[in-house]
Amino acid sequence: MDKENQIFGIRAIIEAVNAGKEIDKVFLQSDAHGELMTELLKTLKKNSVNFSYVPAEKLNRLTPNNHQGAVATIAPIRFVKLETLVESVIESGKTPLFLILDQLSDARNFGAIIRTAECTGVDGIIVQKTGSAPVNGDTVKTSAGAVFNVPICKVDHIKDAIFYLQGSGIKTVAATEKTEDSLYTTSLKEPVAIIMGSEDRGINPSVLKIVDEKAKLPLFGTIGSLNVSVACGAFLYEAVRQRHAAD
Repeated sequence: MDKENQIFGIRAIIEAVNAGKEIDKVFLQSDAHGELMTELLKTLKKNSVNFSYVPAEKLNRLTPNNHQGAVATIAPIRFVKLETLVESVIESGKTPLFLILDQLSDARNFGAIIRTAECTGVDGIIVQKTGSAPVNGDTVKTSAGAVFNVPICKVDHIKDAIFYLQGSGIKTVAATEKTEDSLYTTSLKEPVAIIMGSEDRGINPSVLKIVDEKAKLPLFGTIGSLNVSVACGAFLYEAVRQRHAAD
């Protein structure tokens, strides 16, 4: 964890959240308790801040300071509101291309995806506030700085974001092996949001039920799946190919 993007101590984190700082994630000591810790928990939940419980040993590795059972990371970017992003992209006159990451948890995969998204002209990336990979030093490094060029939205629930996009005239396409439809027979020319799942579980079944279309990549080897950042690159560049085929 980058020390300059770190806050330690219960009171300091409470004040940072209340001051509107872009807190990416908070690590709480699993056996910590007390009135101040209870106040911190209430503050985190009220403001939908992502947090997880970890052993004291992890917190000691994160910082040599007196952390009091709580260490937070400050996001190096400012997140964008979904409604603001969608409206601005539609008003710009271009054909929207969004990317939704459902519970992607690895910071390096996240960074690699952001880099590819920037290279393929993605208008914005949508992630859930809880359970998603942090935007930290590893993310910035593996994105090669692209994280500063692609708007990222944090939403309370992926399903609500999908409903909003659909209501805005944007088709949602899920990348999943649970379909017979190939990516190469799926149209990505119109306004579209591509949905990628987590590294181990894929896309949540409840999300799959509400998407407009599903598509899969053909696999010819013995291994049943691709790394999510590689699969994401294949989907995004198919969108590029379709949209620029007539150029």
